[in-house]
Amino acid sequence: MSADPIPFRGDAFDVDCPTRAVLDQLADKWAVLVLGALAAGPLRFNALKRRLQGVSQKMLGQTLRELERNGLVVRQVFPTAPVTVEYSLTPLGADLTAPVDAFRIWTESHIGQIVAAQRRYDSAVLR
Repeated sequence: MSADPIPFRGDAFDVDCPTRAVLDQLADKWAVLVLGALAAGPLRFNALKRRLQGVSQKMLGQTLRELERNGLVVRQVFPTAPVTVEYSLTPLGADLTAPVDAFRIWTESHIGQIVAAQRRYDSAVLR
């Protein structure tokens, strides 16, 4: 299998563009958090699960498989007893960490304003 990029120009506004599926996956909170956690370096599955408080084993496995499928994460198996599996970012995944981390930091920085807006909206709608 070739690692060469396919010459393709995405257009996320086009209903048939495959970028929509990638955007859908990357907009998922677990994908954002996995990428952020792996930005610090490779992690084993259980260490990643501990870092991402509240993620189920099923959801973490599913998220890691999708990130691996999209070429953002690599899964490395070490022949130990028991087998050790480690996840790390690919160069493509590492290139994505800055914008994803900026999104996470923006959310953390503005959560007070967002919660206040939600409360205002909810109180107006529930009247």
